[in-house]
Amino acid sequence: MTPEHSAKLVSVNVGAPRDVQWKGRTVSTGIYKEPVDGRVTVNTLNLEGDTQADLSVHGGPSKAIYAYPAEHYSYWRQEFPDMELPWGMFGENLTTEGLLEDTVRIGDRFSIGTTTMQVTEPRTPCYKLAVRFERVDIVRLFKNSGRTGFYLRVLEEGFVEAGDEIDLLAQDPAEVTVADITRLHTQDKAANAELLRQAITVGALGENWREYFRHELKKLEASAAADG
Repeated sequence: MTPEHSAKLVSVNVGAPRDVQWKGRTVSTGIYKEPVDGRVTVNTLNLEGDTQADLSVHGGPSKAIYAYPAEHYSYWRQEFPDMELPWGMFGENLTTEGLLEDTVRIGDRFSIGTTTMQVTEPRTPCYKLAVRFERVDIVRLFKNSGRTGFYLRVLEEGFVEAGDEIDLLAQDPAEVTVADITRLHTQDKAANAELLRQAITVGALGENWREYFRHELKKLEASAAADG
């Protein structure tokens, strides 16, 4: 990345699943991440020492690593002034600086430490975030804030360490940002038909997202044909 748009890795966070009580039942969650010092091995599916609890909604090659901007922490500290918010609080593996949702594109490739990773999709939180924060409104607040962070696919395994520079290797030509995908999910899709078409062409985007957008575009086109 250019000097005026430099980015770096602020913290590397890992954690094993644990059982916690939530609404009268025991749930297993891997959202409890803690910063670790030194080099950490990055594999195709996760970081060394990190495990996802529910692979139906977390993990897998397209969601191997979760990154969250350190810049968002000041916002959340204002929202929750009585809470401690250490790095990793949002369940992220990588706390980053200089990578925001409105500029990072789906499909962008980055060099982080000795690894190469590719942006795949924004995070859509489940109730486990409420478990971590011990408040049910955090899921709604998180979604509405647009401060989603994003998932990464590991293209080249290697090592990462807090303080590593993050270098942009290639930008995706479709120019669909992480924030664009979130807007398509949460706002009026009829006003964004062209963006829907663009999103469907982004090969790095998770197939579940692309299928969802194909379905939404078909509905829009059918509605337009009926009106015409």
